[in-house]
Amino acid sequence: MQAGASEPLRRDGLLALFAAPGDGRERIGLEVESAVVDPITGLAAPYAGRGGVRDLLRAVATEFGGEELRDGELLTAIRTPSGMIVSLEHGGAIEYSSAPTDDLATAVEDLRRAMEHLADLARGFGLAIVPGGNVPFNRIENAAWVPKPRGALMRRYFGGLGEAGEWGPTVMALALSTQTTLDYTSDSDLAEKVRMQVAASPVVAGMFVNSPLEGGAPAGVLSRRCQCWLRTDARRCGVLPTGVREKMTPADFVEWALGVPMIYRRTADGCFRLVGDRSFGSLLDRGFPDGTRPTWDDWTSHLSQVWTDVRVRRTLELRAADGPPYPHIPAVPALWVGLTYHRPSRLAAWDLLREHSVDALRRTAAEVPAKGLAARLGDVPVRELGRELLRLARQGLAARVAAGAERAVVLEYLDPVEEILETGTTFADRVLRRWDGEFGRDPARYVAAYRV
Repeated sequence: MQAGASEPLRRDGLLALFAAPGDGRERIGLEVESAVVDPITGLAAPYAGRGGVRDLLRAVATEFGGEELRDGELLTAIRTPSGMIVSLEHGGAIEYSSAPTDDLATAVEDLRRAMEHLADLARGFGLAIVPGGNVPFNRIENAAWVPKPRGALMRRYFGGLGEAGEWGPTVMALALSTQTTLDYTSDSDLAEKVRMQVAASPVVAGMFVNSPLEGGAPAGVLSRRCQCWLRTDARRCGVLPTGVREKMTPADFVEWALGVPMIYRRTADGCFRLVGDRSFGSLLDRGFPDGTRPTWDDWTSHLSQVWTDVRVRRTLELRAADGPPYPHIPAVPALWVGLTYHRPSRLAAWDLLREHSVDALRRTAAEVPAKGLAARLGDVPVRELGRELLRLARQGLAARVAAGAERAVVLEYLDPVEEILETGTTFADRVLRRWDGEFGRDPARYVAAYRV
């Protein structure tokens, strides 16, 4: 049974977070992170000052209405009456989080309407909103940090890990993604979905590489974002090791999460404090250094400090892909919905990938930043596996259309992925070609081409 938010937590209460709602609904949520930049220089806008991202958030509150959310004294998000949330990442990127919908076409329509409204508001401040895989014209040295108290603590934590955490601050400041959030309806449904999603995630990452620039120059890889995740504390990132079990249970996930160190907690005085490099399980057994015991709020906070490619909470959050260019954002959720919400496609995708171990998946994830589609899972190129996953996703979406759960337009959302797999030319390849060609290495031309 779940304890009160501030009551001491018991081990037998940890599983309450993963109870399926029981209504059998399979909804869809989208999260899109976008850079907010000066359209001439391409540099990220500051938080404070006239025309900064704080002013943009205030304009969102005026236009959409809703509740202001704060990190300490800082305005960092707006929750609108519709359930949409517009929030700020640590490096000043803006994140659109949808309200859940029952079908993909509605989710995409909501996203288009909201993103284009946000872009219009940004224009009023002389800013541009640019989705993608990272903030392409800043480096960590000139990141536009939002002064969140917990952000500074996280940077200290990653710094203390040495090489294992050296790119954590870069992820915080510059990485962008398009994430899909899906439901599970029972423990067995959770097991089927998670194992397929974990196994497919390195392949999906290779299909969507789209962050080849950093600081206004080629980064030497196709996905700087994926590269940086490799040194952002591997204990809490990347491949979820329990996920590829035939029948992962919520208890298996809890046991894994108990072994992951907690980074920070919010104490009774409202301040965020580093915990030290101690697993949540040890904190549960022995308490925090100040003598207090972990609470339900600490447990949910701890799970928000886990950034695996498939993040398990009350929903399944799919995080592997770089963000695509704005017109092609629907390709990410279309692929995941088609693979996940049609059981024959889900089982076939698992059969395709089930032989690969956690170590094999990690090796592929390590190859993806530089090789993209040419990375290999075992002896098979990502491009070849991607073709089969795309076929299964189309099959899954077509079945949902036939059942009346989707509109036929959703099948078109996968067309950009098909082109990538047919030509072997990724979003990142196109950026690099255009950067040295039609853009003439001019940030203003890049922003004009890729802004919303």
